[in-house]
Amino acid sequence: MSSTNPLLEVTGLTKHFPVRGGFPLRRTVGAVQAVDGLDLRVAEGESLGLVGESGCGKSTTGRLITRLLEPTAGKITYAGQDITHAGRKELAPVRSEIQMIFQDPYASLNPRHTVGRIVSGPMEINGIDPPGGRERRAHELLELVGLNPEHYNRFPHEFSGGQRQRIGVARALALNPKLIVADEPVSALDVSIQAQVVNLLQTLRKDLGIAFVFIAHDLAIVRHFSQRVAVMYLGRIVEIADRDDLYANPRHPYTRALLSAVPEATAETASGGAPARERIRLTGDVPSPLDPPSGCRFRTRCWKATPRCASEVPALVRADGNGVGHLTACHYPEARDTVPGPRLSSGPGIAA
Repeated sequence: MSSTNPLLEVTGLTKHFPVRGGFPLRRTVGAVQAVDGLDLRVAEGESLGLVGESGCGKSTTGRLITRLLEPTAGKITYAGQDITHAGRKELAPVRSEIQMIFQDPYASLNPRHTVGRIVSGPMEINGIDPPGGRERRAHELLELVGLNPEHYNRFPHEFSGGQRQRIGVARALALNPKLIVADEPVSALDVSIQAQVVNLLQTLRKDLGIAFVFIAHDLAIVRHFSQRVAVMYLGRIVEIADRDDLYANPRHPYTRALLSAVPEATAETASGGAPARERIRLTGDVPSPLDPPSGCRFRTRCWKATPRCASEVPALVRADGNGVGHLTACHYPEARDTVPGPRLSSGPGIAA
């Protein structure tokens, strides 16, 4: 991390959702460990990608960062201020600086409001009167995200999915934020539109200096957009590194398995030359967050698992003296400077 004073710092962030049972449904019988002990840092103007399988806790992490959810434990520090359990009054000046772009561009827009009202609404709620008025500023924002200012009086149902997401981006920009959490902003869009929205966000990050936490499951999109990448598995971060270092030298077995599943199209494979890289196939299903495995949570699907993996929780640390800022939570990290195998997992590892 280049910045000694990060814009956002998350330490031990935890969110457990209680599960009720019995009659009446008042007794807590368990907890879904959606997020369990996350450590993250995001510098000003930096883009951090957060990737992992569905259900690993990515979206919950985004909602915790924006304080749409109350953390169970841990600490969230924004611009040097502890906002972990800040009340409404304390959060008021911070709300405008931390915005969110939601996954479904239609569900996140009020169908009864015009585009103009959707975009200018945040300014009205926060009592902001920009030079020239809110309507003029809304027109500028619509133009900034590639929409026609004449769309001001139209309703969300009159737009395509890509245009709706651009409206959501314009709304997020209305308060001049310093940090935007983008929760799978292109997963609900057609492939032909995804690149347009990602390139738009990339341009806004560079031109306006906005920091991004970019949540996605598409590794190709994350590689294009993010400067650093954090890999999540079952509520915990298993690896975090600069983009180029992580994609070239993944250290955690789970990261290697993810990257081996990314399709590769090269001149050699197309012409029948060098064989395509073989996929690492993981056995078994992802364990339930209601009862995650002890020790390393990936051990039930890992081909390198030993009894130590069941008894000790691996710390997120540098595995060797190389790779500054490359952190891995694994007792037996992969060797550096090797391309992901042809290798198959031999079994489910240590029994859960």
